[in-house]
Amino acid sequence: MKRKQSLFVLLFIFLSSNIVANELPRGLISLDNSLAKDFTITDYDGEKYQLKSSKGKWVFLHFWASWCGPCRKEMPIIYKLQKQLAGKPVDIILINTAEDEDTIFSFLGTVAPDLHSYMDKDGELTELWAPRGLPTTFFIDPQGRKRYLALGGRAWDEPLYQGFINKLLESK
Repeated sequence: MKRKQSLFVLLFIFLSSNIVANELPRGLISLDNSLAKDFTITDYDGEKYQLKSSKGKWVFLHFWASWCGPCRKEMPIIYKLQKQLAGKPVDIILINTAEDEDTIFSFLGTVAPDLHSYMDKDGELTELWAPRGLPTTFFIDPQGRKRYLALGGRAWDEPLYQGFINKLLESK
């Protein structure tokens, strides 16, 4: 009898994990839950951000560039997402890869005036996180672990992605 119960529990765990994995929206990948390496980065006003300052919140860590077509298309959606998530336990951190202040400021001023971006002028942070292309978004959980990866631009305002983000924010 105990053997049947153990087998049932194992089967339940296996099926549950597959169901959770299959619930990820298209283009999102589960990561290994490894601890995210802390970093400090500066914005175009000289203000610094350190990843560990977001402990206790989800982090939407987004790598982008103004010359990237999918980034250009996605940025107004991220702008709406930021407004929608205001006051919730999530930090949206934009990392521009290797462009200057004028380029970033000019681009954001036309498509998403209230978005704030940090600058990876030398590309070291991009090299550390190794996105496989732009745009790429990493989801870091409140304990500082890398949980999910979104390759390419996403329609974050679609119900599937909205549901995913809401589930993240409900989880601890």
